[in-house]
Amino acid sequence: MTDVIHLLPENIANQIAAGEVVQRPASVVKELLENAIDAGATEIKLAIKDAGKTLIQVIDNGCGMSENDARMCFERHATSKIRESKDLFAIRTMGFRGEAMASIAAVAQVELRSRRASDELGTRVVVENSSVKTQEPCQAQPGTSLSVKNLFFSVPARKNFLKSDPVELRHILDEFQRIALANPDVFFSLHSNDQEVMHLPMGNLRQRIVKVFGDSVNKKLVPVQEETDAVRVTGFVGKPDYFKKTRGEQYFFVNNRFIKSNYLHHAVVGAYEELLPPDAYPLYVLFLDINPDRIDVNVHPTKQEIKFDDEKLIYNVLKVTVRHALGSNNITPTLDFENEPAFQPMPTRMMARQEDSNLSVGSSQPRTDQRHADNLRNWQRLYEGLDQAGVGNADAPEPLFVPEGFSVVSSDEPSALDDSSGSFSKGDKEPTQLHGQYILSQIKSGFLLIDQQAASERILYERYLEALREQPITTQRALFPRTVTLSSADAVLMRTMLDDLNCLGFEIAEFGGNAFIVHGTPAEMAGSPDEQLLLERVLAQYKENLALEPGIQENLARSMARSAAIRRGQMLTSREMRDLIDQLFACSVPYKSPTGRNCFITFDLEALQKRFEALIFYGYKV
Repeated sequence: MTDVIHLLPENIANQIAAGEVVQRPASVVKELLENAIDAGATEIKLAIKDAGKTLIQVIDNGCGMSENDARMCFERHATSKIRESKDLFAIRTMGFRGEAMASIAAVAQVELRSRRASDELGTRVVVENSSVKTQEPCQAQPGTSLSVKNLFFSVPARKNFLKSDPVELRHILDEFQRIALANPDVFFSLHSNDQEVMHLPMGNLRQRIVKVFGDSVNKKLVPVQEETDAVRVTGFVGKPDYFKKTRGEQYFFVNNRFIKSNYLHHAVVGAYEELLPPDAYPLYVLFLDINPDRIDVNVHPTKQEIKFDDEKLIYNVLKVTVRHALGSNNITPTLDFENEPAFQPMPTRMMARQEDSNLSVGSSQPRTDQRHADNLRNWQRLYEGLDQAGVGNADAPEPLFVPEGFSVVSSDEPSALDDSSGSFSKGDKEPTQLHGQYILSQIKSGFLLIDQQAASERILYERYLEALREQPITTQRALFPRTVTLSSADAVLMRTMLDDLNCLGFEIAEFGGNAFIVHGTPAEMAGSPDEQLLLERVLAQYKENLALEPGIQENLARSMARSAAIRRGQMLTSREMRDLIDQLFACSVPYKSPTGRNCFITFDLEALQKRFEALIFYGYKV
């Protein structure tokens, strides 16, 4: 019987290894940019075409490579970063495994040009499907230029799994921004389809953050700096009034390497305590400098997850450090109503300062006692009426309890709407609004409880989708056009959405750089007070939906619907409630919101009657 175990050919082994290292174009961008950083470059240029599917090119002015090194870098496990096993616990470079170049060359067509400053000629190497096609001397600038063309050309199945260009471009921008933030003393530029979309000159960390996220961030940054025996923490966090409802501006760097850690994120959010609303994400760019022998970075192919020697200690240091930074900048609130300017009218503040200047040492104790008494009364007034039912938090609605035996309507249960008559009937009673969140409407078989925000999202989603596919929505032109400036990444995304946004009733044009001119907004959103906030909200929802991979029109319609929908806590008139119900059940899919939330729940009269009769069975009859 013949042997069945054999060695794989080198090109197949490389393709298997590439599956861990090269998952999408952004993976290639990450590896090439990190190599440029490790080479000591001070200028790095990235150029991509078709979101990296056709071309990814990185040009740097680093140390360059010799002829032999230019060839060896494409071999598996060939690296200049480590020599022996103990070096794994003293890593300060971005790369160290020696797999990236071999993995990339296994699934793409790669051309390398490199020259050291001391050499007269450089070296050109062309590799395709792990096979070296060309190696020859060439003219080249000091440094390295590496082009990756036709990614996954040798593995068509992998290429078919790539997402749309906006999605892949978003991932590339994320990787680019992470490395740019970690290295503010390095010049970076990014060109997409021959258009420069990011230009980041050398500077300090604050300047780099402002360049990446926009000028509006500058006044919202709080410096963070603390050093202990275990870790040194530096960077910036955002003020509590600068937050977003989606992730995207949260960065941890350990020894200048970007990492992801929900555990450490919890420490930062905990430092804000009650300064943030629920489900809010503050801005932070934090650097943790730790002795390399106290961490392990060799636990994941992407090197974005690491293990700490004492994770709880890092958690506590980080939380205390951020809290201290906020307190040092007078951001954490005081509990002293007497001394807190926000609770005093202007004349009172002036009188208080005059009285304080006239106080003697002997009178300080009675004034302190009086202050405590006044504070107690203030707190009591602050909490008056909280035991009464009122409008709930718009962002964190109280959960709806559905008793057992009641049916939740879904698209698989159309009979709940038929009500034995083939059509929906609102009955003779006016609808009623509950807690500013739900609408109660009587039907023949019982009643419906409608989630007003979910219903509004469904109505607007179908309306916007129809507008994108058939006819544009009416635009309300502004008397004075408004210039809106976005972050570099958001500006790139906005350009891909511009045509579709204008079909939805916006009238927006590019103004150069990251600026756009808003000439008009959808007529039904004409009351929006701030075009900047409106567009940022639409972009945030759009980015959140990218992971779901809908078509660009479906994504945009969903984002617009969530931005323009009636909110929980918004009070409605009887006419508005009736219109909402009529429009909901005129939708093609009235059961679910675009995000999958139930639009309504039906309560059956017979089921209600049985629940009341059940009290008799258990002996509760009076």
